[in-house]
Amino acid sequence: MTASDKRPPIDVALFRRVMGCFATGVTVITAEAEEGVRGMTANAFMSGSLNPPLCIVSVSKKARMHELLEKAGHFGVSMLARGQENVSQHFARQGATEPDLSFEHMRGIPVLAGVSAAVAAEIESRHDCGDHSLFIGHIVGLRDDNKPPLAYHGGKYAELLYRSAASADPTVDFWELEPS
Repeated sequence: MTASDKRPPIDVALFRRVMGCFATGVTVITAEAEEGVRGMTANAFMSGSLNPPLCIVSVSKKARMHELLEKAGHFGVSMLARGQENVSQHFARQGATEPDLSFEHMRGIPVLAGVSAAVAAEIESRHDCGDHSLFIGHIVGLRDDNKPPLAYHGGKYAELLYRSAASADPTVDFWELEPS
């Protein structure tokens, strides 16, 4: 019997509710292969490293996007802007209507036009993570359209409310290279 076999079971509904307490942005992960450009809505995206510039997406092994990412060897991450709930729902296969979509290519990698920001990455590695895989991407292109992001919290879309234009509070620099 392994250590993991001795762990108590976790209530799946509680797990989803607790993970939903973490506010995230909403992204659309895109890739292109023989089938054309495909995308999926995801909030499991994060920065990985400043040097080299890496990012990480987590994709279910059952998702169609999983196989496409392995074939394509790249991915785009389009960070949706406020008001793009219909785009998120479309790529989550929950939308009732087809939104007006426009793709652009950064270094040959498809991303959505008109979003808050976008990243293009070449897949450097893939790691098993339970029923998902973590795809590590080496960033080869970036775009900042300076639009407010679409946020997600507790199973609902949300908007950010900034306390002020210029905060007097000290800013946390998550990219700090050396501890102070």
